[in-house]
Amino acid sequence: MRITIDNLNGLGAIDYTEAVVAGGAIRVQRALNEPTRCTAEIMLGMEGLPTPVRRGRVTAMAANGTLLFTGYLATEPVRVYAGTASSGPVYTARITAVSDEWLLDNLGSGSGLRDAESLGLNGTALMTQLMTRAQGTGSAGVAVTTNGTVRPTGAFSARAGGSFSENASNAASSAYASYRALNYQILIQPVGDTTIALSDADGTLSVSELETQAVRELANDVTLTGAEEPAAYIQENFFGDGTTAIFDLAESAYHNTNSYLVVDNFSEGFFNPAQWIVTDPGSYLTLNSSGGGGFDGQSLLTSTLTLNGGNGLDGQTTLMAQDAIEMGGSVVVQMSQVSFGAASDGMLGGMYAGTPLLANCFAGFRVRQSVSGTGGVTVVVPVVNGVEVGTVFTPIAGHFYTLRLRLHCVEMQRIMQPYYCMVDGVVQGFGSTSGVPAPMDMVFELVDEGVASNTPVTVLYDSVAVGGTVGVTPAMCAFVLANSIQLYGSIGAINLTRNGSMWIVSTLPSGVLQTRLIGTAGQGVDCSVSYGTAAGAPGKVKFLAGRIPVAGERVTVMYRNQRRSVARLADAASVASEAVNGAPGTCRWLGSVTLPVARSSADCESAAQAVLAFATSRTAAVAGKYAMVNPPQDVWPGDVLAITSAGVTSSLLVRSVVVTDGGAVPEVLHYAVTFANDWATEWEAGIGTKLSQSIATNAWLPQTAATKPGQVLANLQRLTVTSLTSSSMQLNTGIAPPAGGGFEVRLVDWQFGMGVDGADLVLRSPVQNFSFPCAAQIEQYYVRMYDASTPPLYSRFSSAVFVNMPVNEQA
Repeated sequence: MRITIDNLNGLGAIDYTEAVVAGGAIRVQRALNEPTRCTAEIMLGMEGLPTPVRRGRVTAMAANGTLLFTGYLATEPVRVYAGTASSGPVYTARITAVSDEWLLDNLGSGSGLRDAESLGLNGTALMTQLMTRAQGTGSAGVAVTTNGTVRPTGAFSARAGGSFSENASNAASSAYASYRALNYQILIQPVGDTTIALSDADGTLSVSELETQAVRELANDVTLTGAEEPAAYIQENFFGDGTTAIFDLAESAYHNTNSYLVVDNFSEGFFNPAQWIVTDPGSYLTLNSSGGGGFDGQSLLTSTLTLNGGNGLDGQTTLMAQDAIEMGGSVVVQMSQVSFGAASDGMLGGMYAGTPLLANCFAGFRVRQSVSGTGGVTVVVPVVNGVEVGTVFTPIAGHFYTLRLRLHCVEMQRIMQPYYCMVDGVVQGFGSTSGVPAPMDMVFELVDEGVASNTPVTVLYDSVAVGGTVGVTPAMCAFVLANSIQLYGSIGAINLTRNGSMWIVSTLPSGVLQTRLIGTAGQGVDCSVSYGTAAGAPGKVKFLAGRIPVAGERVTVMYRNQRRSVARLADAASVASEAVNGAPGTCRWLGSVTLPVARSSADCESAAQAVLAFATSRTAAVAGKYAMVNPPQDVWPGDVLAITSAGVTSSLLVRSVVVTDGGAVPEVLHYAVTFANDWATEWEAGIGTKLSQSIATNAWLPQTAATKPGQVLANLQRLTVTSLTSSSMQLNTGIAPPAGGGFEVRLVDWQFGMGVDGADLVLRSPVQNFSFPCAAQIEQYYVRMYDASTPPLYSRFSSAVFVNMPVNEQA
């Protein structure tokens, strides 16, 4: 093995091979989805060989030209006393080099002050995005390459406090892939795409060098817990009396801990590549300091995004967020200090289901001329699904505005997690990569920043008010702050947040519907909210002065409560095969999913499928070691050894490789390989599904195991209260019942079933629209759909209607 070191002194790479001491052979240590290390011990003082220095570039190469390692000395060499010669003391230097991703680790993750969430990317695109973030402010000259088609991932969070290599390891594992850094390349490829065949029949396998053992018992009944998830779809109804301003909710509302998705006040002087993708061949988008945004004639010096026109074509001059936006919960796009110039044309704050073209714009603000051609004035109008809707607004020249787009979906998580595993050398995937279908409401609003802070916003479009709830919506969208066909003006700041599940709608005594806007005092909104705590403290709605519900106004607060996600699945065939001689066949295992994060019970089910696939396979519990000399090809973690012994072939996943120079001519390279299949690893060392033996203490564990995932009916996302009086309630479930099934209404959640006909059962209805009497001033009703199966299947979660009549006392 040949080793060279470039000490960055202008002399280039110097060959240190002859200086390697006998007891300090060159060694390359590789581990699956971790940085590679190269160690050696070098004699100091040899003529023409300077002492290696920190940051020196190290290359190790086999005699046949195979590049075994490239990287950098991460620390100063360790100086070791080796004895005394006639010339005096003799020293050696122990060096440790880290592979090329060390450069990216030094730059940081590039995720800024928050974890960055990526959606629906395959492993190659995800790795490229991580590298782009890390190299955002200082290129390390590293590129991503791939062999094969790397599998898709679901929702992946890159930790802001994590290094590139830590995030890259989790990203590759999520896609059931391996990555390595070599020769300024990050190579990512599917695990198992490279197979090395070894057989005792043809002499390529040395049976004496092979050690194997089954290190774990099988499991065929698996319970997994995941993260906290949104549960019941709650509609809590209050009635205004003209004076009550504060309404206490019955429960806490599910909300996001990482609410800031895109935040930028453009003060850095450059477009942060960790956050933005800039497509601007004509240099029409610039960052400038300017005066504006002040009140009472005062001008504030601010940094702004300046829009200086475009090439006249849609989608060719854009400022797009690096990460797609999951269209779940309550998403708010707020653009502040927006000014409009003459003859403008384009889109601001657009959510695109596809390429940034008007036809693909799910929601955004269209800026155009009032009449086609010349001579018109600049106007702003909402766009939904590529079509203009609502009120056309004419901004005043010289004024600054705040534009807000509010989007609300009853589903918080629209992107599911896929989970992968390998069984007998074949990779299997579980879990849908398609988006969860769900309806969505939206409000477009505008504030003139020069008016008093308590002036109500101007609502340009409210889907609730016009009955325009969008039924088919994208699960995720690209967010494009500016799509300039020919835009002129500026934007002072952008805040894109997802605060939680809460959404408030009022039904006035006249029957008119309107969305009640949530925010803080001074934003021209109606109310502020608190979500409560996961420990059980309930949420609260506080209406601001001048926005208090009038007498007879019904206020409906929509939110999701929360619970710990959990699933239990069993492999019936395995249970039956293990039940011999009267012994029980069930082998239970309980734990938690750590990667990819199981955000819902449906994700837990997919992860449980993966665990059952390998935990019921005896070959998946095999681990061991194998030693080779000069193998026919270089071996890397993530490769598969197809070992045939006594006519039986086993597929073994390589986890680590240590290549040691034998110091001989011809060259002898010793390969020490460790392998372990999916059920034979440490819990946190899995690949496509990483586990923990601990289980969430607040999980409601299922008492029986399902034999397949998804044994539930659809949730009633569109259940609505069509009539509510002091004596009765009428519901529309929003979906036709299944044949022979219907809708079950109870006073208590989580006790649904045909054999549970206690006092909490209100009714079972075979039709979509039904009514029932209200017997108390404060009541809670839970509704689920059921079918004609035996036993019947039910919706996974309830749709709940809470009634508060009369209103709560003011706090």
